[in-house]
Amino acid sequence: MGLLIKNGFVIDSANKISEPRDILVSNGKIEKVDKKINNKTKNTINARGKIVIPGIFDMHVHLREPGREDKETVYTGTLAALAGGVTQVLAMPNTDPAIDSPENSEILKQIITKSANCNVSICAAITKKRQGEELVDFGKLKSNGVVAFSDDGNSVDNQEIMDEAFRHAAEHDLLIICHSEDKTLSKKGVVNYGFTSTRMGLRGVSNESEYKRISRDIELAKKHNARIHIAHVSCKESVGIIKKAKEQGVKVTCETAPHYFSLTEEDVLGYDTNKKMNPPLRSEQDKQAIIDGLKEGIIDVIASDHAPHTENEKNIEFDKAEFGVIGLQSILSVCTTELLHKHVLGWTDIVEKLCLAPARILDVDCGTLSVGKNADIAIVSPEQDWTLDKKQILSKSKNSAFLNKKLKGQVWCTIHNGQIVYMDKE
Repeated sequence: MGLLIKNGFVIDSANKISEPRDILVSNGKIEKVDKKINNKTKNTINARGKIVIPGIFDMHVHLREPGREDKETVYTGTLAALAGGVTQVLAMPNTDPAIDSPENSEILKQIITKSANCNVSICAAITKKRQGEELVDFGKLKSNGVVAFSDDGNSVDNQEIMDEAFRHAAEHDLLIICHSEDKTLSKKGVVNYGFTSTRMGLRGVSNESEYKRISRDIELAKKHNARIHIAHVSCKESVGIIKKAKEQGVKVTCETAPHYFSLTEEDVLGYDTNKKMNPPLRSEQDKQAIIDGLKEGIIDVIASDHAPHTENEKNIEFDKAEFGVIGLQSILSVCTTELLHKHVLGWTDIVEKLCLAPARILDVDCGTLSVGKNADIAIVSPEQDWTLDKKQILSKSKNSAFLNKKLKGQVWCTIHNGQIVYMDKE
C-alpha cells in the first residue's frame, strides 16, 4: 500500500536535503523523494507547515525487559518511542539476567520479535553479570547480532580487564560504550558536588569522577586502536578531554542527554527525584560546555538515556531514590525547545545528532530518507507549544525530568516501515 507525504519541509543530513520535498512510500520503502510527486495513492499526508525527518535512533534506552517488567517492557517502551518520533532504539544490557551471553541475548531477541513496536538493536554487557570481573564472549555475541558492548550503570573498575576488553574490541571491530564513573571518587554521591550538595546536605558527585575515568578509557582504546563511545557526557572537563582525543585521531565518539543541556544542579534544589540521574545535573558552566560541545561537533549524538523507575522507587527520600529519568517521548521536543528555538543548532545538525550519527556509529542501516531505505519517518510541528503531563506518557513509568514543562515543537506523525504508527491529536 502506498503513502505520499506532500508539502513538508524535508531535512535529511545524509543526503544534504533541507528544502520542501514530497516523499513517496511503497511496500514499506522510500520509493521517491522529489520536489513534486503526483502519484495517486490511497493515503496522502499533507505535511504543510511541518518538518519531515528520518525516524530518530535513540542509542541509549533501558527497556528493563527481561526482569523488571514493573518498570518498563519492550512493548511499552517502544510504544513511547513512536510517540517521540523514535523508530530505532539501542536496548542497554542492565536487565535481569544481564545480556551477557548468546543465550540471554536470544531471550531478548525473542521478546523483541514478539512485542516491539519499533526496531530494537541490542547492546550486550562487557563483563559477565556486569560485575567487572570476567569478560563476555565478544565474538559469539557479535555473531548473535549484538551491535555494541557496555556495562552501563557500572564502569569496569579493573584496568587490566578493561584493557583486555579493548583488545578484543579491536580484534572483532566492536564498539565499547563507556559509563564513565570512578566510584572511589563519586563515593555514593547523589547530586553534583559543590553548592548544591552543600545546600541540600547530600553527598556530592564530583566532575572528577567522570572525566578521570573517561581519560583512562580513552587511553586504553588509543593503545589498541579500538572504537570507544562515551555515554551521557555531563561536564566541561569531559568535553575538553574528548575534543583533544579526537584531534589526536582516537576513534572516540560521545553522546549527551537532553537534561544536560537544558537543566542544571539548581533544578534539583526542590528535592524532585525526577531530576535525580547519574551523572547528576551539573553547574551552569558545565551546561554551557555541553551546549558548546554540541555546536562545535565534539558531541556527536543526543540520546535520551531513557531509564524508567516505578513510583515507589522515585517517590521517596532523595538520597534513597533510584537514579534515572525517562525521555523517549520528549527527546525531540527538548532539542527543538533548547537548541533550535534558542539558535544553538539548526535542523540539519539536530537530525545529524538524533538520526544519522547513531546509525553510523553503530553501523545500523537507518537514519536517512534515501530511496530504497525503510520508510521510517517523523513529521514534526516545529512551532507547536505543549506541556508534558503524566496522562500523555506511554511508558510504564512516569519519571520524566520535564513533567509539566512547556515545550516547543512536537512530533505530529510517526511512520514505521511505511505505516502510520502514531498521529498526534492536535
